[in-house]
Amino acid sequence: MTTTPAQTGHRGPTAPTSLTDTGLLSPVRAGTPAEAATSDLAWLQAMLDAEAALARAQAGLGTLPHRAAATITRLARADRLDARALALESRETANPVVGLVRALSQVVAAEDPAAAEYVHRGSTSQDVLDTGAMLMARRALTLIRADLARTAHALRELAARHRDTVMAGRTLALQAVPTTFGLKAAGWRALVRDADRRIAGVLDGGLPVSLGGAAGTLAGYLEYARIDAAGNRPDPGEYLDRLVDAFATETGLARPGLPWHTLRTPVADLAAALAFTATALGKIAVDVQSLARTEVAEVAEPGAPGRGGSSAMPHKRNPVLSTLIRGAALQVPALSGALTQCMLAEDERSAGAWHAEWALMRDCLRLVGGAAHTAAELAEGLRVRPERMRANLSLTGGHLASERVAAALAPTLGRHPAKELLSRATAQAEREGRPLRDVLAGHPVVTDRLNTAALTELCDAESYTGVAGPLVDRALGGE
Repeated sequence: MTTTPAQTGHRGPTAPTSLTDTGLLSPVRAGTPAEAATSDLAWLQAMLDAEAALARAQAGLGTLPHRAAATITRLARADRLDARALALESRETANPVVGLVRALSQVVAAEDPAAAEYVHRGSTSQDVLDTGAMLMARRALTLIRADLARTAHALRELAARHRDTVMAGRTLALQAVPTTFGLKAAGWRALVRDADRRIAGVLDGGLPVSLGGAAGTLAGYLEYARIDAAGNRPDPGEYLDRLVDAFATETGLARPGLPWHTLRTPVADLAAALAFTATALGKIAVDVQSLARTEVAEVAEPGAPGRGGSSAMPHKRNPVLSTLIRGAALQVPALSGALTQCMLAEDERSAGAWHAEWALMRDCLRLVGGAAHTAAELAEGLRVRPERMRANLSLTGGHLASERVAAALAPTLGRHPAKELLSRATAQAEREGRPLRDVLAGHPVVTDRLNTAALTELCDAESYTGVAGPLVDRALGGE
């Protein structure tokens, strides 16, 4: 029997180490569960799982021997095939399924030649690859959701603990009015939960099996069903429903309304959910980076031996977790946009658009998976420094309460005159290095309307947090 390089017996990679994707240039996903779930071997196994599920589905309908389906299922293992050889062979066919089917058939034939005839029965490459992609995506998304749950739980704890921890709110990079760290953490958590809901929506019926045959008509499946049923042609509509239902049941994926070879809604929905998740986590990372600056130092990332070290500066402990997350967040939207663009797929099978999806989808999944795993570690170990928050809040000598003083004066002075007065007073306070309260105490127009106690209270920035506390309560309540 003639064999191919991808046949069983060639275990492990045949490529030199220099051709192995180790994650060197993508440390955010290196060593994470998502990386393992999206590796070449994981994708190969997902396609083999699709082949095995198809055989079991056909056997359940009586159009394929149960013994053959059992043999195919038992032997459909990625460690029996040479992924590198399949990759090289796919250059001749533009997709890896052709070589995979040949290699799997040979593995099965070595044990049961009759069963080998039923590998890939009536199917087509896109059915196997797309179903495998959906299986791989589901496995990766499940891991991502677990890490998002960890992150959300840790952020809930931070929000509750720091409900009333006052800090400077910043707009356009400058101190604006006071807020609380609890409200900031509650906002981060809201983003994480929004991301989780989007991923849950994709998992809930958004990842379907692919079953269309050569051009979306399932003609091959029907024809082989007729042959395997000893010439008794099954009713097309009835067999379609039974086969798709059985395949969906065997894989645990959803049943599509139509074959989707060039109707790429599942891929576009997946891309959108991953882009949102990446940027939601990226927002947290950007905030942590800003708050961890030496001059700010309001939070610090969790430490670990060797973490954050600089190759040149021994004193530095860089915020590496947020840096990894932010790096992923900057990549995924661009990749997901390219993935969505692949919806422009011509005819009943695209020559290029479909092929362009594979690496883009895998990169989005592994980057978001890595970011989510890293975000959980960041949130669980984030060190909050309330004393630095108070110190930074006092840097401007009460300027952050100017809005409140202007509002208190507005009923008697008028809104615009009150704002102009506070603008001049804050400029004077900054110029002279004096607290805002002391400057305002020298303005008769202020002291005629506000006594010393009232002015002191109004200039206390720490008490000017609006409804930050109730907002935190509302965000966390009942969850």
